[in-house]
Amino acid sequence: MSDAITPNPWHSLRRHTPARIGLGRAGVSQPTAAHLAFQLAHAQARDAVHRELDHVALAAALNKAGLETLDLHSAAADRAAYLQRPDLGRRLDDRSTAVLSAREVAPPPDLALVVADGLSALAIERHAVPFVEALRPLLADGWRWSPVAIARQARVAIGDPIGQALGAKLVVVLIGERPGLSSPDSMGVYVTWAPRPGRVDAERNCISNVRPEGLAPKAAAARLAWLLNEARARQVTGVALKDESVEVAPAVETRASFRLDRR
Repeated sequence: MSDAITPNPWHSLRRHTPARIGLGRAGVSQPTAAHLAFQLAHAQARDAVHRELDHVALAAALNKAGLETLDLHSAAADRAAYLQRPDLGRRLDDRSTAVLSAREVAPPPDLALVVADGLSALAIERHAVPFVEALRPLLADGWRWSPVAIARQARVAIGDPIGQALGAKLVVVLIGERPGLSSPDSMGVYVTWAPRPGRVDAERNCISNVRPEGLAPKAAAARLAWLLNEARARQVTGVALKDESVEVAPAVETRASFRLDRR
């Protein structure tokens, strides 16, 4: 630290987290570097929210991986409408409804996969394809997939009418999560059994913060595969299906007090 900065006793903990702790102070203010870093992170979060999904490149990458894709759009005509009217992002526009109605659904697929821009197209562009590539071999046997639906200006619930139209037993929605000030590219994964309009969040399972700095795509894919197999066996998702794919470490009792290293 510069001599002009008064150190904070929490500074030694910064090596464990990207959170803004232990920044110190310069006089009565934040250090200039910390202030500029905050402004940069805020700008990156805003850019992620307003960024348009490059759906053409995404479809090409999924096609190259051997997956058929569908180009769908919500009832929100553009980004401004999407941000101001969340309800429109949960419904399909007329063209997309017609596209799905024209498809054959027999035999019905086990899984409908929806890739949606959400509040961070950046997250989808970075992590959706690696995630899908990690998931495919885990569901290689006994799983019928529908074409991957790429949905623009979409919210989580748009997976319900898509899954229903495709006749899928389960729908999985990959979606860009609301950016944080250190995570503009976080992807969420939502799982719903027997999708149909009117499903509520309590009927979904969620895997959050999928990105290399959070839950790595391969680890998230393994967790999703477990959830999908259990959901199909039990025919439920949401609060009725607890994620037991990872053993919880036993609690450790200690009488030691928490002390900060001031050295």
